[in-house]
Amino acid sequence: MNKGSLSFQTVKRKQIVDDVVEQLQRKISLGELSPGMQIPTEPELMEQFGVGRSTIREAVRVLVSAGLLDKRQGHGTFVCQQKPIQEPLDYRLRRAEILEVYEVRRMMEIEAARLAADRRDDEDLRVMRELLDQRQVAIDSGRVKEYLDADIAYHIAVAAATKNAVLADMYRIFSEVLRHSLENLVNHPQYNQYYTEQHEKIYEAIRDKDVQAAELYSMQHLDGTRTELEEHIKS
Repeated sequence: MNKGSLSFQTVKRKQIVDDVVEQLQRKISLGELSPGMQIPTEPELMEQFGVGRSTIREAVRVLVSAGLLDKRQGHGTFVCQQKPIQEPLDYRLRRAEILEVYEVRRMMEIEAARLAADRRDDEDLRVMRELLDQRQVAIDSGRVKEYLDADIAYHIAVAAATKNAVLADMYRIFSEVLRHSLENLVNHPQYNQYYTEQHEKIYEAIRDKDVQAAELYSMQHLDGTRTELEEHIKS
């Protein structure tokens, strides 16, 4: 995305720094400001937000401290590469049993699919389509790591399409834990070949803005995955 196409809302005077931080962080969480991208200059941000230089500098300082932005002297301010946020939720998920993790995954993904079907845009569809194609190529060639990369990235893209920054952030943290679990369970991409059709149906429902179908196909996919997982654990 070209940074010149970004737009922000003028903020109210009360708690203006927090408002600027929230809007910038939202753009980062939803991928509108992607890793490595340079954010607009101070004058550009001052004009779009309708605030003074000190407010912009304080908001940027907060996001730099949080590890979301990197200020490079003489070059500008850039979005950092996104990493799992180390906080209690992350630690708790890593201690959880895999079936407990899947129960939480089910709740999150069903709601994400429903909201994505209602709120997605053309760019969301492009990203999802590209990741599904990468997933299929990895399955066909038997490359486990690439399969997991594309599969998890696809679900992250669905979460981002909800336009709910909190959900997108939570799923990004959650996906790191999910990947760690899957790496110990998936020996070959063919293990999940059966679910390719369901991934396609979820995508088509989101594309068609069919909220009920997106919810239904996500439910079927996740329930089937849980059954397979239970059998795998018992074996």
